[in-house]
Amino acid sequence: MRLIPLRLWAMAVLSGILQVLPFPIAGPVPLWRTIFCWVALLPLLWAILANDKSGNTLTFRQGAALGYLCGFLWYMGNCYWIYQTMYLYGGLAKPIAAGILILFCLYLGLYHALFGTLLAAFGNRFGRQAALVFVPFAWVAVELARARITGLPWDLLGIAQVDNPMLTRLAPITGAYGLSFVIAAVNALWLVRIRLRERRYTRSALTIAGVVIVVVYILGLRLIANPKPSPTAATATLVQENLEVGAANTGPQPTTQQFLDSFSYLSRYPSTRFLLGTPELPGTQAVYLIRPQSTGESDASAPIATSLIVWPESPAPFEDIDPQFRTAISALARSAQAPVIVGNIGFEPSPTNKSGYTPYNRASFINPDGTFDGHYDKMHLVPFGEYVPFKDLFFFAKNLLNEVGTFSPGAQRTVFSTGGHTYGVFICYESIFGDEIRHLTQQGADVLINISNDGWYGNTSAAWQHLNMVRMRAIENHRWILRATNTGVTASINPFGHVTAALPRHLRSSLRVHFGYEHDLTFYAAHGDLFAYACAFLTTLAFAWGLFGRTTS
Repeated sequence: MRLIPLRLWAMAVLSGILQVLPFPIAGPVPLWRTIFCWVALLPLLWAILANDKSGNTLTFRQGAALGYLCGFLWYMGNCYWIYQTMYLYGGLAKPIAAGILILFCLYLGLYHALFGTLLAAFGNRFGRQAALVFVPFAWVAVELARARITGLPWDLLGIAQVDNPMLTRLAPITGAYGLSFVIAAVNALWLVRIRLRERRYTRSALTIAGVVIVVVYILGLRLIANPKPSPTAATATLVQENLEVGAANTGPQPTTQQFLDSFSYLSRYPSTRFLLGTPELPGTQAVYLIRPQSTGESDASAPIATSLIVWPESPAPFEDIDPQFRTAISALARSAQAPVIVGNIGFEPSPTNKSGYTPYNRASFINPDGTFDGHYDKMHLVPFGEYVPFKDLFFFAKNLLNEVGTFSPGAQRTVFSTGGHTYGVFICYESIFGDEIRHLTQQGADVLINISNDGWYGNTSAAWQHLNMVRMRAIENHRWILRATNTGVTASINPFGHVTAALPRHLRSSLRVHFGYEHDLTFYAAHGDLFAYACAFLTTLAFAWGLFGRTTS
């Protein structure tokens, strides 16, 4: 490692910082900052393909070291919110919370180290210029490994361009990985331009290509102001109760009946105040809906008709074995004459303890006639939130969901059908797994429902990062997504990923939204991460070939 020049370490640090900038940091990311993704990898690529102090190309280990430093810094900047979640809401001591964040970054930084190893190997075997051809394939392969091995594809590089209407045309075919591929390829293209600047024809061609990319990008951003219309045929009421969570939930607690009364009232009398667009984003318009009065009564006296009611995943003590809960939900469905989807704790007899029950993070579906017609149990649980992996090793890690204990994962994805329409539900953290959400569309869901409790994120970037990943799922599947959250962002998202209406965060309210039913099946929904696996296959072949010999340039 002593043979690596200081300037190369500095380039790795710079790349880590640049990779943070295109994503939300403290609020919704402004569009101008997303431009940084087009150069964020450039310093890292330049460093890994440079020479060491002896004038030799970098070894596998040296490439891995530079990538590791870059990855550690990226995760530290992108996922800093883990620290606050752990100590403020999870009740952990600050030193332990900081230690968990550092361990998290050290672990996931290994994926950037893997990318550095691959690129150094390609540079040694094929030469620096040829190695750049493999950059987008290797980057996507590593992102796929993050999803499949670690199970944390949080903020894939392509998510940074969720607001680029031209680039997101790839998502229904390749998923977010296709966007990552293009971004990584452009970063490599800049380095090709630098290294081949002495070739006149190459310089001219790459200059033209660069200008075209910038022009297309700018035109794409301008199109955001005039998104394509998406037809609506129904309405839904999304509840946002705004309850404190975890260790921050102190003071007198409402009774279960008080919770039920509050949620039910918001379900029947949605707010007249909402936002057209993403909350806290410049240019987002606040709207006050004036409802016509009839028969001399105020609009507050008449419940608002709706096609669907959705309650969020929340810390409210709703259990589906509680008769009080079942009675209240059934009464709500009958009075609204609409199906209800509600987040609650589900219990099933334990297979190992005949006198006990196994808890599940559950979404229950209630028909308009008040009958409980099915449920979906969350399959992808949050580590250190809904379960503690390797409990013996992390004996100090308390469970963040103190109210409900440790959950068990569900066994299969379930869709719900009523009135000629099919609803697919995914819960909170599951929204980051595009290849899992697509199965709901495969099963016939013509609208997707996301219930979440983003109260664990506080006022950090995580809530906005989470929202952007949900928006990408809408694009990949070409489906409306109705999102009900405890503290925000509660919103309707059209099949092009645009937030059509939303509630301000940290506000007790409910939102009546218009949405539509879609029936087409995108290539991505039908075939999943086929593109990403192709990239991984080609990367593996190139790496294996590179092990048989080494050349330098």
